[in-house]
Amino acid sequence: MGAFLMSKLNELHLETSPYLLQHANNPVHWKAWNANSLAIAKSENKLIIISIGYSACHWCHVMEHESFEDNEVASTMNANFISIKIDREERPDIDAVYMKAVQLMTGQGGWPMNVVTLPDGRPIWGGTYFRKNDWINSLERLQEIYTEQPQTILDYAEKLNDGLQSLSIISKNDSETNLNFEILESLVYKWQKSFDWEFGGMARAPKFMMPTNYEFLLRFGYQTKNQTLLDFVNLTLTKMAYGGLFDTIDGGFSRYSVDMKWHVPHFEKMLYDNGQLVSLYANAYKLTGNPLYKEVIEKTLHFVKKEWLTEEGSFYSALDADSLNASNHLEEGAFYVWTKVELQQLLKEDFKLFSVIFNVNAFGFWENENYVLIQNQSLEEIAKQENIFLETLEQKKKFWEQILYTEREKRSKPRLDDKCLTSWNAIMLKGFVDAYKALGNQNYLDIAIQNANFIVNKIWSSQGNLKHSYKDGQATINGFLEDYANVIQAFISLYEVTFNENWLQNAKQLTDYVFDNFYNEKTQFFSFTSNQDEALITTHFEVEDNVIPASNSVIADALFKLSIYFENSYYEKISRQMVQNIIPTATYPSAFSNWLNVLLHFSEQNKELAICGDNALDYLEKIKRNYMPNIIIAGTTKVSKLPFLENRFSEKETLFYICKNKTCDIPTSDFKKIIKEITAEI
Repeated sequence: MGAFLMSKLNELHLETSPYLLQHANNPVHWKAWNANSLAIAKSENKLIIISIGYSACHWCHVMEHESFEDNEVASTMNANFISIKIDREERPDIDAVYMKAVQLMTGQGGWPMNVVTLPDGRPIWGGTYFRKNDWINSLERLQEIYTEQPQTILDYAEKLNDGLQSLSIISKNDSETNLNFEILESLVYKWQKSFDWEFGGMARAPKFMMPTNYEFLLRFGYQTKNQTLLDFVNLTLTKMAYGGLFDTIDGGFSRYSVDMKWHVPHFEKMLYDNGQLVSLYANAYKLTGNPLYKEVIEKTLHFVKKEWLTEEGSFYSALDADSLNASNHLEEGAFYVWTKVELQQLLKEDFKLFSVIFNVNAFGFWENENYVLIQNQSLEEIAKQENIFLETLEQKKKFWEQILYTEREKRSKPRLDDKCLTSWNAIMLKGFVDAYKALGNQNYLDIAIQNANFIVNKIWSSQGNLKHSYKDGQATINGFLEDYANVIQAFISLYEVTFNENWLQNAKQLTDYVFDNFYNEKTQFFSFTSNQDEALITTHFEVEDNVIPASNSVIADALFKLSIYFENSYYEKISRQMVQNIIPTATYPSAFSNWLNVLLHFSEQNKELAICGDNALDYLEKIKRNYMPNIIIAGTTKVSKLPFLENRFSEKETLFYICKNKTCDIPTSDFKKIIKEITAEI
């Protein structure tokens, strides 16, 4: 009877989110975020506890075990509060609003995030991880004040809410800003002071990958012939690829490293990181031809296909940081780490050489006799030191990795988050496209098209809107700006490698939907949530690039490209206005790097290339492996109605058109001349 009652009082068993289901058996009377839960709080005049996390979050699991599984804690929460659990990946809109509140109150943020609010949702107190006694004491004190001195809490809520509203205001810049390299030079000069020239990345710990940072620095270094920037990007990508952030045994990157040398990661693997990093390494490979980058791409995509690709063509979200250890207890990193004894037994006479490559020594040591595999020298350097042929060493490394992979597969695997998020799927789709561009592997393009068709058929509703989440055959939650922005970008990237105009038409249709449902004339930005959705306590405009680029910067990038393809001056105007509004606020370039990339589109070096004729796809095959971030490519093998290509097709020969500032040169059929021309100013 008691267990049945518990399941009724804790409502999370009714949800599909893996994170919410992890809490379905807690003694806390959890509810999901919905109109009914919020209405109960108002009718009973109870404070609300909003607890936000995600399935792969280690400290979320710790707080669950210490507090939410504890009957004493549950008793306190159940007595006086309406407790609502939220998966931040399902509801990034709610997470963003309350994260701002926590940052205002405490000066920092993170997950788990726990906020107490008034019955109407306005926050009054919050923080991240709390120990059991601190959590109980804080809740009891808040309830006491709410009962005895409610006006004190109401006054504070009002002030905090005013602060939240002010954060939503982005200054407009009505004067024409000259979008040029000088602005970028000064920002990059300041930025370079934060570079870590020993291990790459920014000189701080923990260390996040921030792929858009290096996409911009790679492009800016290339377009300005700044070898220092290119060297720094290559240093960073090399050191990240050396592990343990990168899983050299089975591919894929963890979310971040806790140290300066990319060594000990927070072991969860997220789809969005791996999608972006594949794109980044693909672009870097096109520029450098570095075989290490190719290895990273191939291993990562093999991992993604094996662990996350579904039969429907969608991608799962994440693997947890925690897995069962030998004692059958959940432990962070248990699946990935090795003891010296284990390695000696597995590698036998090769152990000594293995330990030189992967630092089974003080450099690679983590804790509790565990090592996290990491290189700190190239195989070329080690081959010289050890007086061994490079090819032999490469073969040995592959052989060792296979031995360790086979052994590791016997372990209990990290838990899988099997929901499919639209924005993350689109990021991974683009990763497969970019890998196809760089390496020419047809299988990568096939998977990308399969995923795009999944989005069109299962995520895009007949009403014109995208859904945000998909699980168990059901698409749920109205899409956010991040979903539209990344899907539009992914569809554009598919057009770039197929010249199939359906992808562009899909991108335009979604773009027009975004204007109708997300654009805010007053701020000149797009809100994170659709105007079809229930309003939260404040409107969120996502403008800072983080581990995922801001949805507004992604849409600005897409608008610029679509303005070319469809000769749509309104798209260009909005893209330019967004950049002009944001650049004066970009005091920390690392938080605006995707915006800086959009700004580069407006430079004199940006050009368009149209390839029109029967052999257009053959020439595209030759072009796409070159790193040309300042060239927007279009093409057709037949008569096209696409505005940029209209009246340009020739049945007699394949013609190339180079365009710049809305003016096109006389077409030519000379391919070598075209290649020379599009790289002339770089």
